[in-house]
Amino acid sequence: MLGKRVRKLRMERGLTLSELAEAAGVAKSYLSTIERDIHSNPSVHLLDKIAAALDVSLKQLVQPDTPERDPMVMQEWYDLFQDALNCGISREELKSIIEFRKWQVGQSEQEEE
Repeated sequence: MLGKRVRKLRMERGLTLSELAEAAGVAKSYLSTIERDIHSNPSVHLLDKIAAALDVSLKQLVQPDTPERDPMVMQEWYDLFQDALNCGISREELKSIIEFRKWQVGQSEQEEE
């Protein structure tokens, strides 16, 4: 969980693994083990350095992910799916798009390592 949050925040900020490691003052290999959840219990001191490099609070970095329950956000998702159905996009097509996107993300992550 923690590793996925670190990776997500890093990618949202357009940083490579090397750039984040340098900014946080940690070894790239160690940061990689955190992102892959191999090393799942780093010190608070290290997490604080990573959080600072990502420009987030330590709490934002370590808090568990919770799904968005904002009614406006939920309505936007509902409307998006409704538009897809109205345009003739089938469940199978939507699943294919999602699988393709997962593949793309996987490819970009492999290139960074």
